[in-house]
Amino acid sequence: MAGAGNWCLIESDPGVFTELIRGFGVKGVQVEELYSLDPESFSHLKPIHGLIFLFKWIGNSGIDGTYVKDSRLDEIVFVKQVIENACATQALISVLLNCNHEDIDLGTNLTEFKQFVSNFDPDTKGLALSNSEVIRQVHNSFARQQLFEIEEKAPSKEEDAFHFIAYLPIKGKLYELDGLKEAPIDLGEIPTGVDWTDKVRPILEKRMMKYSEGEIHFNLMALVSDRKMLYERELKLLTQISSMESDEMTFRIRELESLIEDEERKRVAYRKENARRKHNYLPFIIELLKVLAEQGKLSTQIQAISERQRAKKPRLNK
Repeated sequence: MAGAGNWCLIESDPGVFTELIRGFGVKGVQVEELYSLDPESFSHLKPIHGLIFLFKWIGNSGIDGTYVKDSRLDEIVFVKQVIENACATQALISVLLNCNHEDIDLGTNLTEFKQFVSNFDPDTKGLALSNSEVIRQVHNSFARQQLFEIEEKAPSKEEDAFHFIAYLPIKGKLYELDGLKEAPIDLGEIPTGVDWTDKVRPILEKRMMKYSEGEIHFNLMALVSDRKMLYERELKLLTQISSMESDEMTFRIRELESLIEDEERKRVAYRKENARRKHNYLPFIIELLKVLAEQGKLSTQIQAISERQRAKKPRLNK
């Protein structure tokens, strides 16, 4: 693992994962968050190429399917996690490297990586990923900068640990790819005519039922085709069918134009949010405190904040 370096924790956010995808050089896909397991929540995001599930890790418990230990290992790109904090990028890359869809352009970086590791075993694939300078730099671009060097403490037993895994269909079967497991997990055949997300939803529900009622220890994101690309593709097709103009078609054209604008606004918002995530505000805060102290206003501000906090505390009626 020499040269792998440190990997930062990644926030489970569609804007973060979408920028990771673009940083890797992949085109044609983006990430959307799912707030419900209802069929309707999945239907409007189709095509869905894979799911990334974040959950509170409660130990290496049993599996819902069976480990793949046959010739399918030559076709499925399964990467073992050999370094801490890499599971977010590994789950994302697991979907990208195993998905063959016309909308997805892997780009040079991941295409070359896929070819390079094609004959490696899962552990060696994990070592190759952890030592990929391009992938690690993109991942660590979301590291929060610190003004001070803080000594790392060993995690306490009470501290929650979270883990990312991937679900996706491959050649008519549903698989779970978890870098902490020994192999891909076969979750069964996807019946003909059945959308693969209908097969995975009960499995996700079962996993969520392991947690106490009221606890939120999971997050679900979908890797989907670039929405703006899909809308622009449909809009181009409709505008070329001049002989079939109708009120319904005119309405759809306007609707698509509005959806494209929404996607553009969302991308601008993602860029702003990600810039804020990466920015180090500590130098500004230190300078502000220095100026307030020099002007004799620091103690006044601290007192005012303390009074506001006391005012917010609920009072018990006698």
